[in-house]
Amino acid sequence: MSSEKPIPLSHGIIRQDRKLSDGRTISYYDSKIVERSATDTRRAEKRPGLGELRLDALTNEWVVMAAHRQTRTFLPPKELCPLCPTKNGKLSEIPEPSYGVAVFENLSPSLAIPSGKWQLPDIAGVTTPIVDAAGFCEVICYTDNHDSNFAQLSLEEIRIVMEAWRDRTREIAAKANIEHIFLFENRGVEVGVTLHHPHGQIYAYSYLPPRVEKMLKIASSHFAEHGSRLLDDIIARELKDEVRIIAQNSQWLAYVPFAARYPFEIHIAPKRFVPDLAELSDEAADSFGEIAKEVLQRLDGVFGIEMAYMASWHQAPVNSGRDVLGLHLQITSIRRAPGKLKYLAGSESAMQAFIMDLAPEQSAAQLRDVKI
Repeated sequence: MSSEKPIPLSHGIIRQDRKLSDGRTISYYDSKIVERSATDTRRAEKRPGLGELRLDALTNEWVVMAAHRQTRTFLPPKELCPLCPTKNGKLSEIPEPSYGVAVFENLSPSLAIPSGKWQLPDIAGVTTPIVDAAGFCEVICYTDNHDSNFAQLSLEEIRIVMEAWRDRTREIAAKANIEHIFLFENRGVEVGVTLHHPHGQIYAYSYLPPRVEKMLKIASSHFAEHGSRLLDDIIARELKDEVRIIAQNSQWLAYVPFAARYPFEIHIAPKRFVPDLAELSDEAADSFGEIAKEVLQRLDGVFGIEMAYMASWHQAPVNSGRDVLGLHLQITSIRRAPGKLKYLAGSESAMQAFIMDLAPEQSAAQLRDVKI
């Protein structure tokens, strides 16, 4: 629920909501109260309609058809970046001349709120009806500095981003028809980024994505059989083996997973189980920045170049599995050597059977050896 009044959050962070010219909400997150009175003076344009949700009857997986996204902004020059603040006569998605963290509804959403009643249809093979692609999508801008990146943010700036993540997870979970909330960042053209400005996205699905559904089933079975949470047992194994650990502090553990799928894949998990970002303790939120910066600096230091990566927050669904499926961040890079990428070719793309050229223990050793 948006509000014109400042909303106090933890760590002294303040959220302020405003409206863009087309009616979308933009939320500013700051470490102190800052006047946010700028008006969006752009002409209001008609917003795109909803995409379609279709069932792949061969796999019983839902697929979103979002053809309206074909015309979205693609790799504009810095002077035309829509995520930079509005100043010197250049209008953007963010009306203020400066900002800390800004979150707004996606202009070209893959998933959107339907206008009327909506229900996910029962799976019925080839007779399953097409429905609107219900859900919700937001963009989260980490900084107003176009030339920065997440690893270069200060600890205080990362703490504001973390608070925005927690706040958005909490608020979006209360919306109708939302079953799962996915927060992620794509960095680098190699992984399909369309805007270079440091930012992430939030996809709130009206169904459980296939990977979440599979992870939930496995975590539930593990708990029923062993009486312990699977992620807790994985963390215990990594702490015991030590060889795949990249970094840790009192609240977080960063490690290369035992069966990594990518040349450089790092998981960052809280040492105390929580289902999602909204349930994360203030202590864990406060200490995330130091381990995140170290991990990303090590990743960039492996080959001495800024590594393209995908950072994905895995968390429990909104309405199920919250006692067994735990929060963790997965960072994956497809770069296996300077000038060489790990493409998802036939086995990976068609069979979802991953084949790795680099052992996780080797990857972890390379990351630990980076001098930061």
